[in-house]
Amino acid sequence: MRRFLRNRSGVIGLAIVLFFTVATLLAPVLRPYNAGTDRNLAKRLKPPSAEHVLGTDELGRDVLTRVWHGGRVSLSVSLLVVGFSAVLGTALGVLAAIMRGWLDLTLSWFVDILLAFPGILLAIAIVAALGANLTNALIAISIMGIPGYYRVMRSAVIGLRDLEFVQAAEALGSSKFRVAVKHLLPNALSPLIVQVTLAIGRTVLTIASLGFLGLGAQPPTPEWGLMIKAGYSQFLTAPWLSIAPGFAIYLAVLGFNMLGDAIRDHFDPQLRT
Repeated sequence: MRRFLRNRSGVIGLAIVLFFTVATLLAPVLRPYNAGTDRNLAKRLKPPSAEHVLGTDELGRDVLTRVWHGGRVSLSVSLLVVGFSAVLGTALGVLAAIMRGWLDLTLSWFVDILLAFPGILLAIAIVAALGANLTNALIAISIMGIPGYYRVMRSAVIGLRDLEFVQAAEALGSSKFRVAVKHLLPNALSPLIVQVTLAIGRTVLTIASLGFLGLGAQPPTPEWGLMIKAGYSQFLTAPWLSIAPGFAIYLAVLGFNMLGDAIRDHFDPQLRT
């Protein structure tokens, strides 16, 4: 922990992540908001002021409130996506590594097919086939993330499965499932933690990209990518409509990336002194 705290960028990243986490959790308490009813056309497109710190949008809604609540959408969906991808990708990676043979070959072949497509294009194709909404975007991005966890865990388990402590457990009669859960998985968690932390930032950016393309959250949901799209056509006259959610995306991605890099350095044995 002390070595992590000496990493200045890691501490800054952790502070940013904690700020967004606390802010989004407290949003409904500190500033209740109903995206479908909160509007005031008399105050539409007002520039930033003391009353509206980040201005108002085309329907007179407070941009700060929408950015604040938009963080709940982006971060909660990102956590769901990363959680689902990590669990499924990890399970498949461990299964392939311990079972070997045709199962390993089949799963690796399937993952290679997924990796052959650019991630965002694969997500767009899936959402276009299922329908444009936030749930289908979540499914698409989750499928997109599985190969990364699969490859990380498969490589980690392959490096561990022939070590003496694993052979000893098998010699004592432990099943493959018990060996995987009790011995292999705990010793392969370091790269998984790094992968998860870095993936959250990428997922926030992907969700925003799909929202900007109209394939993610739909109006009036306050989602960062959708807010940038709504303000895009009025950027010259009301730039705050796009700048505010864009800066929120930038900070969130920066925070998770800095935290992920620090965690990766923390687990890197070559950097330990």
